[in-house]
Amino acid sequence: MADTLREIERKYEADAPAAAASLPDLSRVAGVAAVTDEGPYKLDAVYYDTADRRLAAAGITLRRRTGGSDEGWHLKLPVAPGVRDEIRAPLSPDVPRALAALVRARVRRAALVPLVRIRSRRTVSRLLDAQGTLLAEASADRVRADRLGDGGRSARWTEFEVELGSGTDPAFLDTVEKRLRKEGLRPSDAPSKLARALQETGGKKKKKETADHEPATAGDHVLAYIRQQTDAVLAYDTAVRRDAEDSVHQMRVATRRLRSAFRTYGDVLDRRATDPLGAELKWLAEELGADRDREVVTARLKDGLAGLPGTLVLGPVRARLRIHAAGRARGSRKRVLALLDGERYLALLDALAGLLADPPLRKAAAHPAPEVLAGAVLHDYERLAGRVEKALGTGPGPVRDTALHEARKAAKRARYAAEAATPALGKPAKRFASRMKDVQTLLGDHQDSVMTRTALRALAVRAHAAGESTFTLGLLYGREEQCAARDERELPEVWRKASRKRYRAGLRP
Repeated sequence: MADTLREIERKYEADAPAAAASLPDLSRVAGVAAVTDEGPYKLDAVYYDTADRRLAAAGITLRRRTGGSDEGWHLKLPVAPGVRDEIRAPLSPDVPRALAALVRARVRRAALVPLVRIRSRRTVSRLLDAQGTLLAEASADRVRADRLGDGGRSARWTEFEVELGSGTDPAFLDTVEKRLRKEGLRPSDAPSKLARALQETGGKKKKKETADHEPATAGDHVLAYIRQQTDAVLAYDTAVRRDAEDSVHQMRVATRRLRSAFRTYGDVLDRRATDPLGAELKWLAEELGADRDREVVTARLKDGLAGLPGTLVLGPVRARLRIHAAGRARGSRKRVLALLDGERYLALLDALAGLLADPPLRKAAAHPAPEVLAGAVLHDYERLAGRVEKALGTGPGPVRDTALHEARKAAKRARYAAEAATPALGKPAKRFASRMKDVQTLLGDHQDSVMTRTALRALAVRAHAAGESTFTLGLLYGREEQCAARDERELPEVWRKASRKRYRAGLRP
């Protein structure tokens, strides 16, 4: 079973290579009451990656380390600058399956091979407060890195780390840094030992996937957005495997943004190449969302029931809702994990990587971004306007519910289009996206009400068949009808505000 620790640390090096080989005195750092010294001890780590360094490109490190108090396998996932989640597993000859699974979306079918061996002689100072609580650990490492293969190059250096203790205010690192700077140390240019080792042992550099220049053409901007959303899918893949809260939903959103971008920006990326990808993204979103509707409906029903006086709750309604919710949870995680390990999903990730490596650009991709992207956003707006007009002109009932749902999907696409164009179009696109979100939110609430009423009717049928009272379920159904009617009354005004000409005029270059 893998264990996870949140690691908050900063790395330093001497201004001059020979200026420092050991930690400076940190006993006078504000808040430090005592400093205890440990070590020295030896650490020996072998870092694993694919031959083309896919993990390193994502800021991920995977190592097998002996020596020290935490020997074993360590997988480090970036969270924010200077913050990583370290997932540990016991020592074993091969990469543990639990850790390999967490990077499968990055690695896919490529082998994880030993890339670099890093040996360190480490001394550690523990910084304690007046109560003896650990504030931080400061360490000095004399490092030797050996490239495994690629000619067997080696490098040596000394580096310093300060790792925050559990529960310590991160601002404490700023206090320590002031002292270190006074002693001639400065923040390291390399984010990790592996990054520095790869650089200093002189191996082949991985070709950058992003341009060195600021995006200028329509193709630059669209590909930057496609790359951003692809990276989001990969990051949320790991989060889903770790069972992080809301990760399945966020991964689904990223797949929808990708599919929407392919459809919106068909003048930039050839749809003959992207339509098959769009179909696979639709499949993935549907699979990830298989339980989402039930989850939304369950939460809505629970909220509705909580708002009723106890005198109006007749029969075993709460038990019915628990059964409904259990139907969602049963086997859900196992099914999702099987999906992420499946060949179809891995093939989709391969195809996305292939598209970014060799994008199917059309003629318009070379044109200035503002004119191309603004035209695409306005085209999606016109599509939305037609659907809203159709929905408003349809009488109440199931047909109108369907029309409003179609308008909701169009509002989402227009919003995503504007968000993708924001780096090129600036504040006008951001404001336009916000207005489209208003429409999407209102219509989303309406659709949630439609789904909830469908669920309530099914629950009522089962309750009636069991001889239970359906009074409360009927009451909740009536309230959902009122919510939907309210949304329909508000739509004309929300749409009037969102469709103001000034929001569209600002998009035009």
